[in-house]
Amino acid sequence: MKFTYGKRDWKTLRRGQENCYLLANRKGGYSSLSMMGSASRNEHVLFMASVKAPNNWVQFIASLEEIIRIDGQETTLRSQEYVGYTKNKEGFRHLDGFSMDDFPVWKYRVHGVSVEKTIVMKYEENLVLVSYELENHSGRNAEIMVKPWMRFTPKGTMPVKGQTAKISDDRIVSGDYTLFYRTDAQVRTNDALWEGDLYFEDDAKDEREAIGTQFSDHAYYYSLQPGEKRRAYVLYSLHEYSGAPEEIIREERRRKKRLKEASGMKSDLGRQLAVASDAYVVDRASVAGRTIMAGYPFFGDWGRDTMIAVMGCCITTGRKEDAESIFRSFMKYMRKGIMPNMFPEGEQEPMYNTVDASLLFIYAVYEYYQAFRDLEFVKEAMPKMMEIIDWYREGTDFHIRMEEDHLISAGSGLEQVTWMDIRVEDYLPTPRHGKPVEINAYWYNDLKIMAYFSELLKQENSQEYDMLAEKVKASFLEKFWNSEEDCLKDVVSGTESDHQVRCNQIWAVSVPFSMLDREKQRRVVEKVYQKLYTPYGLRSLSPEDPQYRPFYGGSLWDRDTAYHQGTVWAFPLGAYYLAYLKVNDDSSAAKEKVLEDMSLLEGTLREGCIGQIAEIFDGQDPQTSKGCFAQAWSVSELLRALKKAEQEE
Repeated sequence: MKFTYGKRDWKTLRRGQENCYLLANRKGGYSSLSMMGSASRNEHVLFMASVKAPNNWVQFIASLEEIIRIDGQETTLRSQEYVGYTKNKEGFRHLDGFSMDDFPVWKYRVHGVSVEKTIVMKYEENLVLVSYELENHSGRNAEIMVKPWMRFTPKGTMPVKGQTAKISDDRIVSGDYTLFYRTDAQVRTNDALWEGDLYFEDDAKDEREAIGTQFSDHAYYYSLQPGEKRRAYVLYSLHEYSGAPEEIIREERRRKKRLKEASGMKSDLGRQLAVASDAYVVDRASVAGRTIMAGYPFFGDWGRDTMIAVMGCCITTGRKEDAESIFRSFMKYMRKGIMPNMFPEGEQEPMYNTVDASLLFIYAVYEYYQAFRDLEFVKEAMPKMMEIIDWYREGTDFHIRMEEDHLISAGSGLEQVTWMDIRVEDYLPTPRHGKPVEINAYWYNDLKIMAYFSELLKQENSQEYDMLAEKVKASFLEKFWNSEEDCLKDVVSGTESDHQVRCNQIWAVSVPFSMLDREKQRRVVEKVYQKLYTPYGLRSLSPEDPQYRPFYGGSLWDRDTAYHQGTVWAFPLGAYYLAYLKVNDDSSAAKEKVLEDMSLLEGTLREGCIGQIAEIFDGQDPQTSKGCFAQAWSVSELLRALKKAEQEE
């Protein structure tokens, strides 16, 4: 899917900065700048490398500034906002067009000199290529200078004034970091230039650190005679690279074409989501395997997010080996029946503060088997799955345990163990201690899955899982139906929050094995549509609730206290569509309705991070993407639903 933009999309610098691109390299490294080529947030950089996959990030090159010189007159193509706005760079005035397909492409024109710029990141390597097509129709000699603005600092930090770099024929060294480079230009060094007042508007809106710094001490020069046309390039890498720059572009095009074909998606939207999902499947050096990045640019790889996202990012798209590697990465660190929510880094221990990751793991293995019919891997995973069930029955950390009514209870005190996990100092906006609805939906679903797998593997305990599942179902039906709202309670805890209308109930319908009869499933789907549905996601809380917060933004306190109190989340929308198809028997009419509704997603694919789906939106009017501009489970769950809707009967 190609996204094309013109001058009406950047009437002002800030309007142009509303959109950005994302390129990723499977190592956790990425390249991301705004459509203007500017940085509107701290994490916007041309080259963010992951020196140890996936999230040991170092920002090397902030941006490249192209300057056209004709008869001594210089014109910059760079756009950037500064503190006080007095020296803003407005190179976008010379931008004729921007497009994003496999790569971001800018087309500039100044006094008859045209510059077409393409950025590519090489898969499986910390390498970024900036390729140019230069043409001089000015009738005069022209010189094009490409100036790198550098950081050479860990992600989230900025260089301090006085930081310098030493450049040689093939590398740049600054502090503890070495970056290799290649170019076909003439390289000239100059006195160090310093900028200490870059302004990041998107960070300022959320009251994050909004001031940036960078430096430059060399540039790359190209001379063009009248009428001359040529290609040019600058390449940066953490290791020496001798391959042809053109081959990097060709191979990336071929690879993305293969991704689309392997996904089996029929629509342009589906193929775009399949390519978008590739950005999240990354290496994890500490386990010598794969994992999934939760979201760019803020999040690392988390257990809960991974077990949801693996179903769309890998299983739906046919990435069997990646799915197996991800499962093995997490199985290796399972403790007392709990999958790690965060992996160890250095001397740190893993964090296990999640009740749902392990339950979602069993669900994901079931989806894996349905897609690939590989019983050997199920045999490999079976001991871990049995261990999860045993620990949850007997009780494990974070007050996770099966109660006398056979339902799962979790969390106490300041613990936050469901996906609505925000804690603001000693305040829990959504504690959900007790028996959360989706956790018990997963619990029943997993017991039925275990009975199914036990029978396939000819084990003797399949009836035991079925018998326990029936007890869970009986208690769930007795305690979770909210007759006042004609839907499911959000949690059974004996507090007022039990009766809140939230999106979590949709998973009690969308899972393969639901405890609800068809009529109650239909009522849940209808209630979710009435109170929570938007084209870009589901509200996390009904607008009729006194605790509803219609807008997400401002200070950390304001953002966190609104995070699950009405904010629209994209990823539950996938479960809604799956549930809608289920209650309508996967009919042709239902599939046509889902395909029609999901076509509206093209609106959000064009804004924010182009071609991606963001984490969240405002609850009141979800116009603008917020939070992580690219979120794994958002893409994954919508991809899963779209694949189901595209399937022929």
